[in-house]
Amino acid sequence: MSAGPPAPLLSVNDLHKTFATGAGRVKALRGVAFDLAAGETLALVGESGSGKTTAARLVLRLTAPDRGSVLFDGIDWLALSARELNRRRREVGVVFQDPATSLDPRLTIAEIVAEPLAIHGIGARSERRFLVAELVASVGLPTSAMARLPRSLSGGQRQRVAIARALATGPRLVVLDEPVSALDVSIRSQILNLLKSLQRGAPSRPAYLFIGHDLSVVRWIADRTAVMYLGRIVEEAPTAALFASPRHPYTALLLASRPREAPGPRSAPLAVPGDPPSPVAPPSGCPFHPRCASAQPVCAQEVPALVAGPAEGGRSVACHAPLGGG
Repeated sequence: MSAGPPAPLLSVNDLHKTFATGAGRVKALRGVAFDLAAGETLALVGESGSGKTTAARLVLRLTAPDRGSVLFDGIDWLALSARELNRRRREVGVVFQDPATSLDPRLTIAEIVAEPLAIHGIGARSERRFLVAELVASVGLPTSAMARLPRSLSGGQRQRVAIARALATGPRLVVLDEPVSALDVSIRSQILNLLKSLQRGAPSRPAYLFIGHDLSVVRWIADRTAVMYLGRIVEEAPTAALFASPRHPYTALLLASRPREAPGPRSAPLAVPGDPPSPVAPPSGCPFHPRCASAQPVCAQEVPALVAGPAEGGRSVACHAPLGGG
């Protein structure tokens, strides 16, 4: 009897999260679920407010969910004590959107990259100096950068420092929260190529959970893409298949609305026609039905489940009448 596929490195199931705001209670996540295999890149995409960053924060345990589970390497990540969580955090790295605010301006580059090594007790002090030099070199920075402060580096160089810090402990998972959206267009491809190269070359072969809104970036870096709308995943598929033939009407509109050329240092947010519903008072049934040109009566009454279509090759869609008939 042949063995089944390996268990996913990260398995997220039925995550729910509600925030209290001045306008009312916002259901930021509504039953989000996805798996991520070792060495794989999964992108979460969607308009602002879709819940993609909230999902990442729950995976990182920066925020606690209302309910649901996060299994990391088969371990219940949400049930870990604070002490055990801190011990295991060395297996998870994170790169935030803006390196200008994510790096301590008082520390040198060497101190910033060495900090996670010291926190997790990796190597003696002399060994850490060697490891830091290796990490700085691996992200394409000169040795002379180690003695400098973040303010003396360009935005692209600072993000390289953030990547070196994220990889310092040899993590098996790296969460990338819009890591190139604050960078000049000319620098983005360099950072994306660096991320792909490091993923292939790092001994730990980390998986990437990539949070993004720039679809050209997602198309380049992600093996699979999950599209989020109003706190739910509405479609998930291998990236090439999703871009070639979207099944959910929202995915199709997102792809149709993306700019053909990057407009500037910060790309425009994703947007589709029609007014987005209020997250405080979401519509009944499928949350996208008020903006959907092909909505049917059932769409206003029943929330469609995220299910795999026939012969879809790893694609799931939450739609009562998916495009292409699948």
